[in-house]
Amino acid sequence: MVLESLIASPWFIPFIIWGAIWKGIALWKSGRNNQIIWFVFMFVLNTAGILSIIYLAFFQKKAKKRKK
Repeated sequence: MVLESLIASPWFIPFIIWGAIWKGIALWKSGRNNQIIWFVFMFVLNTAGILSIIYLAFFQKKAKKRKK
């Protein structure tokens, strides 16, 4: 009964899309930077994008600037 009302909520689909976008970006960047611990935590835990946003804002490796 509760699950049916949750799925019927107008916020359910945007909430899922929001979390998937942030999770996808963060997983891709952590995988490219060989940060396996972050990759596993973000893959296993579903935090609606919150953990992914924290990773992207504070913990991802910064790109090195190229010389021209």
